[in-house]
Amino acid sequence: MLSVSKFTVEHLKQGCVTDRRRPRFSFALESDGENVTLKRAVLSGEGWRVETDRQINIPYQGPELRPFTSYSVHLQVEDSRGEQAEAELTFETGRMETAWTGKWISDPTYSFTEKKVSPVPLTFRRQLRLEKEVASAHIYATALGIYDLYLNGNRVGNRYFAPGFTSYQHQLQYQSYDVTNLLTGADTLTAVVAGGWAVGSFVFTRINRHDGDRQALLLELRVSYTDGTSEVIGTDEQWQVTRQGNVTMADLYDGETYDATVDLEQSDWHNAAPETLRISPEIVAEYGAPVIAHEVLRPLSCQRVGSELIYDFGQNFAGVVRFTVRGKAGQTVTVRHGEILNPDGSLNTTFLRTAKATTTYTCVDGEQTFSPTLSYMGFRYAGVSGVEEKDIDLTALALYSDVERIGDFSCSNHMVNQLQSNITWGARSNFVDIPTDCPQRDERMGWTGDIAVFSPTACFNFDMSRFLEKWLRDVKSEQYSSGGIPNTVPSQGYGFPATMPPIAVDWWDDACILVPWAEYQARGDKELLEEMYPTMQRYVKACQFWAGLLSFGKNRYIWDTPAVLHFGDWVAPDVPQMAQWQGRAKWTATASLRNTTALLSKIAAILGKSADAMEYQAYSDKVADAYIDLFTDGQGKLKNEFQTGYVLPLYLDMFPDGESKRKAAEHLAKLAAQRDYCIGTGFPGTPYILFALADNGQAETAYKMLMNTKCPSWLYEVKSGATTIWERWDGLDENGVCPIGDDGTDLMISYNHYASGAVGDFLYRRVAGMESTQPGWKSFRVKPLLGGGLTFAKASVSTPYGEAAVHWQREGERFEIQVSVPVGATCVLEMPDGTTATLGSGRHQSHCTIHQA
Repeated sequence: MLSVSKFTVEHLKQGCVTDRRRPRFSFALESDGENVTLKRAVLSGEGWRVETDRQINIPYQGPELRPFTSYSVHLQVEDSRGEQAEAELTFETGRMETAWTGKWISDPTYSFTEKKVSPVPLTFRRQLRLEKEVASAHIYATALGIYDLYLNGNRVGNRYFAPGFTSYQHQLQYQSYDVTNLLTGADTLTAVVAGGWAVGSFVFTRINRHDGDRQALLLELRVSYTDGTSEVIGTDEQWQVTRQGNVTMADLYDGETYDATVDLEQSDWHNAAPETLRISPEIVAEYGAPVIAHEVLRPLSCQRVGSELIYDFGQNFAGVVRFTVRGKAGQTVTVRHGEILNPDGSLNTTFLRTAKATTTYTCVDGEQTFSPTLSYMGFRYAGVSGVEEKDIDLTALALYSDVERIGDFSCSNHMVNQLQSNITWGARSNFVDIPTDCPQRDERMGWTGDIAVFSPTACFNFDMSRFLEKWLRDVKSEQYSSGGIPNTVPSQGYGFPATMPPIAVDWWDDACILVPWAEYQARGDKELLEEMYPTMQRYVKACQFWAGLLSFGKNRYIWDTPAVLHFGDWVAPDVPQMAQWQGRAKWTATASLRNTTALLSKIAAILGKSADAMEYQAYSDKVADAYIDLFTDGQGKLKNEFQTGYVLPLYLDMFPDGESKRKAAEHLAKLAAQRDYCIGTGFPGTPYILFALADNGQAETAYKMLMNTKCPSWLYEVKSGATTIWERWDGLDENGVCPIGDDGTDLMISYNHYASGAVGDFLYRRVAGMESTQPGWKSFRVKPLLGGGLTFAKASVSTPYGEAAVHWQREGERFEIQVSVPVGATCVLEMPDGTTATLGSGRHQSHCTIHQA
C-alpha cells in the first residue's frame, strides 16, 4: 500500500504563512512493497495543475497569489506498481508587500541613554469595540526589540522572542496570529516589548541601542465580518503606553523581573506616538523556525545550600524555569541559574561573566504560576531563594527553535549513547533562533565557526531547512564589501579582530560555503546553492587575496597572514595558550583554502558553471601542492607535527599519492598514541580526526580515540557527568573543579558548546555506516566500520524521500544487518566480508561471517 508520509509547503506541514510568490512543496512516500519508485505526482490547486517526478521543493506554478488568502493544494501520486495515494495541505499568504496601515509607535517620553543594560520594557495597549459578528481576525505584528502579545490577558501564540533575531538593518520578520476565536467584542489587546537583540544589551561588550534608540511596535488587527465588510485596526496615536508594566526588567543575559502586584489600571498610561526608525529593513512574513517551548524538565533533587534551594534538573539545556508558588503579596522569589556547582554544592556563576541570569518574581496573595518569556538561560541547576521548598513547585521548559528531530543513533556502548544525547542536547541549546556558541554567559552570539564544522551533524539529527535558510540570508546580507564574513552573524556591532579592517577568517567565515553545502547534501535542493553562490565566490576571492598578498612562488597559495587575524587551531588541548592556537593559523588557513575552493568547484559544476568549476579545482590543487611541499618532507611527515596539521590534509585529500598519505596517517596515529589516544585537535581538526585515521588504515586508532575516557576526550566529558558538549575538553578535572587558568580567553568556559559534537558525523557515517552518496539521500551507502568492542549499532534519518535506517549486530563471527530504503531511493550495502548489493526501497536483511583477526 502506498501512502504520503509527509507533505510540506516551505518545509512546514501546517501553519505556513508566507510572502513568497512561488512557495515550494515537498513530499515523502511510504510503501509496503520493495523496489518502489515514484512514477508521477500531480500538484493542483485553484486554477493550476502541474505534473512532476520531483519530490523536493517543487515551486508553485499557479495564478498570482493574493495577500491575506488561504490556499489549498492537493497532491496525487502514483508509484511504479500503479498504486496511488493522495494528500492535501493549506497555506496562507501574508502581506505580500501590502503597505502597512499601522504605524511604528513608541513611548515619546522615554529617553534610554544608559550603557550596557537593556531598556525598561514598554507595555502598549488598545481597547477594542467590535460591533459586528466576526468571521475571521488576524494579527500581523513585529517590533524593534522582542515582543509578547496578550488578548484579554491571555498570551497569544506560543513563540518566544518574536520577531526573531535577524540582520535588522536588512530584514525583519513579522508574525501572523489567528485570533478569530479569542475576540469577544469588547477586548483589550496588549503588547509587551523588551529590548531584545535590537535595542537591548548584547554581545559580551554589552552594546545596546544597536538598531534603535528605544523599542517600537508595528501591528495590525485585520478583521473580516460576516456581513462581508472588513476593518483594519493598526498601531497609531490611539494606542496607550506605559513603562510601569508587570515586567520591570528583561535582558537576554541578565534575566527577567516580574512584579505581579503591579495593577496596570493604576499605571501611568499615556498616548503612544509615531516612531521613525533609523533602519529600513524589508519586513517579511516569518521565514525561520521560531523559538518555542519543547521538553518539560522536572528536578531530580533539591538540596538547601546556605540561603538557596539548589534544584538539579539532571540535564544542561537552554530555557526558563516555570513555577507555581503559594505566596504573599510583596514576597519576592529569586531564581539564579548555573551549569555547574561549586565543591560546597552552591551554584557556580563565575563563568557567566557579566550575565546575571536571574529570574525575580514578586508575588500577590495566593497560588500563582510564572515563567519568563522575554529572556532565557543556559543551566542545569537553579538556585531558589525567598520561598520554602513546600511552597513552590518548580519545573523548567527547554526553549529552542522549532527544528524537527529527524535523526537518531544508538549502539551497544552506553557512554557513546550518552555522547549522542550530549550532541543533540548541545544542538538544541544553541539553536535559539540563530546558531549560537553557548546559551549561558554574556555571549550567545552567532559564531560562524561552530555551525561551520557542526552543520553535517546538525542536518542529520534535525530538519534544519528553515533555520539555516533564515540564518544564511543574514550571512549573505552582512558579507563585507571585501568578501569576508563577520565571525558572528548577525554581528550586532561585534567584529574580530576589533581593531582591524574587515578580513576573511579561515574555517569561521567558511560557514558561507560549508553550511549551505551540508544542507544541500541533507535535503537535495540546489536553490540554496544558487542563492549563496555569489557570496561564496566573493569570499573565496577574499581568501585568495589574503593568501597571495606579498607572496611569491608556491607561497602565494599559503595563507600566512599574521596569526592574530585568525583563530587557528582554536582550543586545541595540546597547547595551553590562545596565542599558540592562533600560531597554527598558516596550516589551518591553507587547508581551509584548499577545502573552500574544492567545494566551490563542486558547487559550480552542480550549477552548470563548468569554467568556474575548472578554475576553482585548479587553484585548490595548487594549494594542496603548496601545503605538502612547504609543510612536509614530501614523504608524509610534517616538519612541525601536531594532530590538526595531519588531520586536515588527510581528510581533504591533499597528499599527492597513496604512499605519502599512508605514512601521514601512521604519523598521526603515532601522535595519538603518544598522547595516550587523547584529543589534541582544535575546532578545525576535531570533526575530521577520526575520519582521517579510519579512512587511511588506522581504524583501530580511531576507535581508541573515540572510546577513550581519559582527559581530553569525548567520553571523558561523559564520564565526568556531562549532559551536553563542553567548549573546553578539560572543563572539569577529576574532582569536578574547573582547572582553566589565565590562558588569554577571559574565563572562556562553557559546558554547553556544540562544536566538538561534530564527531556525531563519524558515528552516523562510519559506526552505523550510513552515508549519503547523492544529495538528499536519493542514494546512500551502508558500510559499517566495525571496532571499539561494539556489538550493535543502529541509526535512522528521515530523508526528503522517507526514512532510511540501518541496524547491525554481531555475535562472534556472525554479522547481521537490516536496512530500510525509502521509496524512490537506492542503497549500496557493503558487508564486512566484502560482498556488495544494490537495494531498492523496502526493508532488507543480510548476514555474513566475519573472520576474526
